[in-house]
Amino acid sequence: MTIAQQLEQKGIEKGIQLGRQEGVLEGKLQVARTMLASGIDRDAVMNMTGLSADDLAQIRH
Repeated sequence: MTIAQQLEQKGIEKGIQLGRQEGVLEGKLQVARTMLASGIDRDAVMNMTGLSADDLAQIRH
């Protein structure tokens, strides 16, 4: 495997990892959106989902 191929492979792997992380965040935001719509307190939502106040600020409900 050439150096270029190795670098390309590392880039692909990093892209996959970042995609997974973004997917997990989107999932947590969806759960938090549902929890907030159900009347659960923002502090409780942050505690249960591990999201920050900044993360919850992304949610429009």
